[in-house]
Amino acid sequence: MSKSSFENELESRSEFFKALGHPVRLLMVNLMRVKPRHGEELAAILHLNPATISHHLSLLTCAGLLRSQKDQYYQTYSLTEAVLDRTLADILDFPIEDNTRGVDQDAYRKKVLQTFIRNGSLISIPSQLKKRQVILEKIVEQFEPGRKYTEKEVNVLLLDYHEDVATLRRGLIEHGLMRREEGIYQRVKS
Repeated sequence: MSKSSFENELESRSEFFKALGHPVRLLMVNLMRVKPRHGEELAAILHLNPATISHHLSLLTCAGLLRSQKDQYYQTYSLTEAVLDRTLADILDFPIEDNTRGVDQDAYRKKVLQTFIRNGSLISIPSQLKKRQVILEKIVEQFEPGRKYTEKEVNVLLLDYHEDVATLRRGLIEHGLMRREEGIYQRVKS
């Protein structure tokens, strides 16, 4: 089975970070920021044997950080143009929706909902903040965006989920899912 372009790109970015994940390679990259260098020069500067330097140079080159050029008897290495112009955000940014086939991004949400909701009602209100957030996000879907609700109307809708409407109401406010002004509740636009 061949890899998708997304998988290849993901692997390439991973190799980039692996290449930078060693102190010697970080030093080498910094030395080459100043000027291009050859292996023997780097070995002398870093007090390492040429074979070790060659190994590190190979990893940095494979990761796309360096390029090499023949200079008389030596291979001279320099940073790939624009390699340092990329921000960390650029390197980490992937359009998730298009490229994660087979990855269920909502698996945690589904698990929490299955654990705490039976037949449309809450078994209990989760004490863990992350789980409570998932439950409250589900509950707030029952409220129309832009519509204003009295406390009584909010309580009626919340009773379908759990009898402790005060805790649910307070949670919706505290988690920023609804706002309350002068006794009137309104769903926060999401």
